[in-house]
Amino acid sequence: MIRILVALLLAVGVAAKPAAAEPAAETTRMVAKAATSIERLRRDPQLQGDIDALLARARAVLIVPDLVKGGFIIGAEYGTGVLLTKGGDGRWSGPAFYSVASGSVGLQIGLQDAETLYVIMSEGGLKAVMDNRFKAGAGAGVALAHVGAGASAATTTHAGADIYAFNKAVGAYGGATLDGSGILPRHSWNAAYYGNNPAPEDILIARSVDSPQADRLRDVLGR
Repeated sequence: MIRILVALLLAVGVAAKPAAAEPAAETTRMVAKAATSIERLRRDPQLQGDIDALLARARAVLIVPDLVKGGFIIGAEYGTGVLLTKGGDGRWSGPAFYSVASGSVGLQIGLQDAETLYVIMSEGGLKAVMDNRFKAGAGAGVALAHVGAGASAATTTHAGADIYAFNKAVGAYGGATLDGSGILPRHSWNAAYYGNNPAPEDILIARSVDSPQADRLRDVLGR
């Protein structure tokens, strides 16, 4: 049932896109939306201080401009986003495209569309995301903290987390979380964006491919 709901959310997203959209155009639009999402989140007075401080020390970021969640008792969420890493010189890599999907069971109802940012602080957190280990939830062995709704990354409760989650949502639903999520690379999007078939490691670790189309996104992250 959860798989069906995830499929339905994906179908809704596909239906909302222009029928003639090419993969390359989709990827370019996604990178532009990611930059706009970061700008909006950093302008939020309740989030700005935390985001700015964490980005200065971040190892990587996962930006999902539209994380759609919905359900009644059984829930599901789905979104496409971009993952970027920061090197020792402070420069950001090109974006690698990922999909995020998960399901849950419990007392829940509603529909939510959220701009979501995950600031990854440690090598362990980055590895968990790239290896798709968050599908195991708590078994990932990585500490995740949700920031917002009065919670601050500076509080003792959240100090030292591997990943901090921020979201700005429209609709009635719970907060963003990676626990139990499947995080998988979108190889076809990476191929369309870079013009070959790079693995996520080529983009994020070796940095053997890049695109000037991502310059605005990198500039926004580095401000």
